[in-house]
Amino acid sequence: MTVRPKKYLGQHFLTDETIAKNIANALTEKGYNDVLEIGPGMGVLTKYLLQKKYKTHVIEIDPESVDYLKVHFLNLANDIIEKDFLKLDVSAYFNQKQIAIIGNFPYNISSQIVFKMLEYRAYIPELCGMFQKEVAQRIAHKEGSKIYGILSVLTQAFYEVSYLFTVPPTVFNPPPKVDSGVLIMTRKDVFTLEVDEALFFRVVKTSFGQRRKTLRNSLKSFNLSDKLREDAIFAKRPEQLSVAQFINLTGKIQNDAI
Repeated sequence: MTVRPKKYLGQHFLTDETIAKNIANALTEKGYNDVLEIGPGMGVLTKYLLQKKYKTHVIEIDPESVDYLKVHFLNLANDIIEKDFLKLDVSAYFNQKQIAIIGNFPYNISSQIVFKMLEYRAYIPELCGMFQKEVAQRIAHKEGSKIYGILSVLTQAFYEVSYLFTVPPTVFNPPPKVDSGVLIMTRKDVFTLEVDEALFFRVVKTSFGQRRKTLRNSLKSFNLSDKLREDAIFAKRPEQLSVAQFINLTGKIQNDAI
């Protein structure tokens, strides 16, 4: 019995055992006793997770994969969640426990998985996953580059991000057209901001919405005072600002409205 990879689910099954083991070993196992794997497929990563001391849960939207896992991983049967991760209320389902996320993520939802992690950051201390290499680099990159963007800033505001290694297409079935990259994101000790967090998200997203323009132009919709618009930071383009500068900018905009 095998599972046929489905294009509409973005499935590319990892076939290399060493890489699967390296991904499983990348988790620090600090600050949580539960791990949720997204999209386990035929369990190439799952079997290494089950060898660890934490409790492994998997979430799988593909009924064929669910049937396969129930047959081949009998000790996992009660911990298979047959749902779409993007629709899961993480805090409610796991009774507000801390839970790490891991997986060989479908390319078509990998960015949404990161946004979901940010939404539930109070409950997700760590995420380790396989992404399209370009997306992985974007999340991990620092300011001053064209690939630095919304995901980079928002993720790095709350998590320490490390790019671990690159994975070639040849170790997947079917092989994707591009390289993949494995990232680990570990939540910062302080994962709240000293500014309005909703405003911070809005400032970052609006800034990069017109990334070629200076902030003076891209943030016009905030109706800033003339005095604030004269601040030197508004002459910069968004990719020139560090995460700390975006937080500082949000504080200035917040105080401008008072």
